[in-house]
Parts: sequence; structure tokens; C-alpha cells
Amino acid sequence: MGFYKVGWYREGISKYPHWTDYDWGWNDAKYFRINAPTINKEYVSKLEKYKYSAVDLYKYTDILNYLKFYEKYPKCELLVKAGMSNLATSIQILRLCEKDKNFCKWLYQNREEAGNPHYYITSIIKAYKQHRPINEIYNFERFKKQFAQKENFSSLKNFLKPNERDKFLKYLIKQNTDGFNYEDYRHACEYLGLDMTDDKNRYPHNFKKWHNIRIDQYHTKKAEKDAEQRKELYQKFANVANKYLSLERLIIKEDFICIIAKSPQQLVYEGEKLNHCVGRMNYDQKFAREETLIFFIRNRLSPNTPLVTLEYSLKNHKILQCYGDHDTKPSDEILNFVNKKWLPYANRKLRQIAI
Repeated sequence: MGFYKVGWYREGISKYPHWTDYDWGWNDAKYFRINAPTINKEYVSKLEKYKYSAVDLYKYTDILNYLKFYEKYPKCELLVKAGMSNLATSIQILRLCEKDKNFCKWLYQNREEAGNPHYYITSIIKAYKQHRPINEIYNFERFKKQFAQKENFSSLKNFLKPNERDKFLKYLIKQNTDGFNYEDYRHACEYLGLDMTDDKNRYPHNFKKWHNIRIDQYHTKKAEKDAEQRKELYQKFANVANKYLSLERLIIKEDFICIIAKSPQQLVYEGEKLNHCVGRMNYDQKFAREETLIFFIRNRLSPNTPLVTLEYSLKNHKILQCYGDHDTKPSDEILNFVNKKWLPYANRKLRQIAI
């Protein structure tokens, strides 16, 4: 790639004279930024050497690369004039054009489709040799590449039989869908308990129709199951809260009270009011499993106003966390109430429950 070296020595900005060089410099083509337009197409087309290169019609910015190909394969300008700039720098295409006149004719007849810059060169050549549409070949090869990547469709690869891949990919193309939609469909079918070894489920005749049906059925069943699980969780939570209700401290003479959480909704409310995570993490699950208990410290005169949240370990009989708004440390008065009054009281009550 050619360029002029420019510096700031004469302007008094740079102290290194050699940074200013008025000679024409050279650099390796790998440093050429393909998306940076650096060539004046109108000027190049006036040069006798590139007079018929069709460089003014070339769609891309790697002009130097195109001109390099034009010097070796002059007929590449025909591809550009036919609207196939994407093929003008393909050695495979250019060599096949030189050898096979029928390919040139076929390529011109299919120039609109072949001019798609997203198509693989191999897809275009295979489409010609196999007398099949380019997009059909391209989709098949694209799916094969997707499947070849380890991070894509790992579970789907295990689902397919050893010699089933090509059949499966052809099915996806015929149904005008892809592996991602099929993966959603398969997941829904398995959740619904359908037999996926049966071809009517494995390869439905109208994939789009049955995909939508199964996805709707999946969401309905999942919602029902989630509702059942939520109801079960709420019941377990309430049972645990009732079991340890005696650990609450509600003495009138004291400035603060300690009440146990009665439901997951109360955790959410507490977390929203105090801007911490007690309602967003899995504290409701831990509570229901009797791993930890959540208590609310309130001012006795404002029992419904969140003040401090406390997490208590049933296993170790210790306070794990005790925070106020935005996870701030509570006042000394509250900490004194929690550690000197409530904690000894709660541990005594807990021993009574254990008995």
C-alpha cells in the first residue's frame, strides 16, 4: 500500500526530523484498512492501465486488492459490471470462469442471487454443479458451520442420531427455519412429555404451525407448574414463620421490636423500601428450607415502617447480616438491641422449640 509520510518537524511541534519524509513510502497490504476509502476511483479510471477495469462500479473499498486481481484476471471487470462485485476478487470464481463458459452463462443468469455478499463462494459453485438454488446450498452449509461450533447446539447434537445430521439440516431448510427455533420446539415437546422418537413429533409436516402450538402449550403448563411451586413455597414459608414465631420480641418498654417475616411478599417489600437484596435473592428459598430466618427490626412507635433487616442462622445460632437502608450499618442503639437483648432471647426460645 502506498502513502506519503507526514510529520510536524518543520512546524516546530516534533523534535525528530526523520518523522517528516516527502518521499513516497510503502507498507504491507495487511495493514490496509478494508473499510477505509483511500483511493480516488475517478482518478484511477483515467489511467490507461485501468481504463476498462470498471473500478468506478466496484462496490467495496479494497480498491488496491481489486486492481491487483484485475491485472491478473482482466475478466473480473465483467463480474463487477454484472453487479457481482462480491465475486470479482475470488480466485475460485475467476478460474472457473476461464475454464467453463457454461458457468459464466449460468452465473450471469443468476447474477441477482449470486451477487448476495453473504453467500459462500463454495455455495455458489456447488449450486451450479448440482443444479440447485444457491440459497438452498448456502443455508445447508451455514447450518453445518453452526453445528460444527462446539458452543452451539450441544444438546441438539446429542439429540440427533449419528447419521441423522444431514437429514435434519435439509428438514430445517425445507421448513424455512433454523436450529434455534427447533431447539425451542424440542425443549417444549420434552417438557410436555411428548415422544420425540416418533417422526410426527420429531419432524412435523408443518413446523411453524406445530412450533407455535407446542410453545403455547409449554408456556401454559409451565405457568401452571410455577403457580403450584409458588403456592407450595408460600405455604412452606408460612409454616416456618409460624414455627419460629416465638423468636419475635415485642416488649412494650423497649424502643425497638423484632418481627419474623411471614411471607415472600414481605421480603420483597422490605427490600424495595430499604434498597437491598433481601427480596431479590434466594432468601425466600433458604427461609422455607429452614437454613436462615429473616427478621425485621422496627421502631416500636412505627411498627409498619422498614428500618433494619436481619438474617439469622438456625444452624449456628448467629446473626449473619444486619443492615439498614442501602446496606448501611445500623445505629449503635439498634445494634445494642439486636445483640444484647434480641439474640440471647431468640437463642433461649430456639432451645425450647428444639426440645
